[in-house]
Amino acid sequence: MSVSLVIFDLDGTLIDSAGDLAHAVNGMLAGYGCAPLGLSEVRAMIGDGMRKLVERALAARGLAVHEAAAAERSVLQRYGAEPVRETVLYPGTRAALERLRAEALDLAICTNKPEHLTAAILQELGLLDFFRQIVGGDTLPYRKPDGRVLRDMLAHFSAAPVDALMVGDSEVDAAAAADAGVPLVLMRNGYRRGPIEHIAHLAALDSLQELPGLIGSLAR
Repeated sequence: MSVSLVIFDLDGTLIDSAGDLAHAVNGMLAGYGCAPLGLSEVRAMIGDGMRKLVERALAARGLAVHEAAAAERSVLQRYGAEPVRETVLYPGTRAALERLRAEALDLAICTNKPEHLTAAILQELGLLDFFRQIVGGDTLPYRKPDGRVLRDMLAHFSAAPVDALMVGDSEVDAAAAADAGVPLVLMRNGYRRGPIEHIAHLAALDSLQELPGLIGSLAR
């Protein structure tokens, strides 16, 4: 296996964004007169895009899910105004990306976060230049866990599934990778809902600093 393309999820994989998402969600809930959710509660709701996060937050406070469209607009407005107030890179992220870029690998982002917000966050954190393609939840007519999003990215780079890795943290990433036939590297940190043992993966890592070594071992 000779990897030429690495596709990264964003939230829970490269960045811990739970604090900023919780701030935006709780601002929305305050508008409905509701008490805020705890950080651990919001963290458990992340992973399927903003609409699902909003629906789960509304349900947790007994609000009607049919309010989700308006509530999502409120959350996106708040989040877009302060997307990196508390967001941090996971340890080893920048060093790993630098090593992978030095090895001339193509790096890309596949997230269910809106594309413009993804680019803004990467820019603020000094990561934007590492990635040759950014695919957000609104870039294509489909999103993870639909494997077509990864197949489109493979076509963009003229790469076969065996030439690529998906690096993610959740069941959503695993489903998309499996659907596209792309091996998954699972980050132990992040926002998955079940045990690692229940998620099909090629390898599970504690830090992205382990990724370049893993890729090197696959080529041997």
